[in-house]
Amino acid sequence: MVRLLGNPVMLRAMLVMIIAGTAFLLAIMAIRALRKSIAAEADLDSAAAPKLENLPLHLYNTVIQQLKQQKHELQVQTLAEQRRARTTENFSQAVLSNLSSGVLVFGINGLVKQANPAAKQILGFSSPSGMSAEDVFRSATVCSPVAYSGTASGSRLADEIDAVLHHGSKCRQAEVDYSTPGGKTIRIAVTVSPVPAVDGGLLGVACLISDRSEFESLRNQQELQGEISAEMALELRTSLATITGYAQQLGRNRDAATAPQLAADIASEAARLDDHIGGFLAKRAAAGAQS
Repeated sequence: MVRLLGNPVMLRAMLVMIIAGTAFLLAIMAIRALRKSIAAEADLDSAAAPKLENLPLHLYNTVIQQLKQQKHELQVQTLAEQRRARTTENFSQAVLSNLSSGVLVFGINGLVKQANPAAKQILGFSSPSGMSAEDVFRSATVCSPVAYSGTASGSRLADEIDAVLHHGSKCRQAEVDYSTPGGKTIRIAVTVSPVPAVDGGLLGVACLISDRSEFESLRNQQELQGEISAEMALELRTSLATITGYAQQLGRNRDAATAPQLAADIASEAARLDDHIGGFLAKRAAAGAQS
């Protein structure tokens, strides 16, 4: 035994075992202390939080009533917003339906989303919804562009709509000779405008369409009447000058034999003037009947 105790290796091994045992005991004690601390904190938290069963009954009822009131107010607000949206939509529909000008709206996909009755009547389609600008306007070309609109004579109206819809162009205005599906050719004025979204994007393109056929017909009639009036004024001046000349000759002439001839010339010129006036009135009446 003395020999073992005197062996340095054994002494070193015993020392290591003692240190290891002490460390093990200290670790166990630390773990127990940590467990007690965690349990104490959990007890404090549970004590601080009120239990549901300890809350009074009237508090439950108050909370439930408040939640029901908030739900009712939310429902009322939702219904009010829906009514306002329907009112705005109905108002817009009423305005579009009663416009004398046609309104054609193309979506971002290039197809007609909406057309008011005037647009259907002018273009000759019962329902252009779902049609593209190519289908609606076909080969219609610009014949009278507006100077500041960026359009050019000879350009296709469908291409002008595509430029606004897909290439960022601004408002375009032009007059176009348009052929309806029934084969009737009319002059229409078209304004192509982008429809912006709230976020700055593009919702589509709106086309404002006006039938200019009656205006063109009236302008042609006015030009014709102006030409007729100018022609009639020239004829009146010529005839009056001729009649005046014959009258002056008759007044200066002392020869009784030539007086009847001069009087006959005056009567002939007066009859010719009467024929011209009758023709002028007939042309005016015909122009009025066409209008």
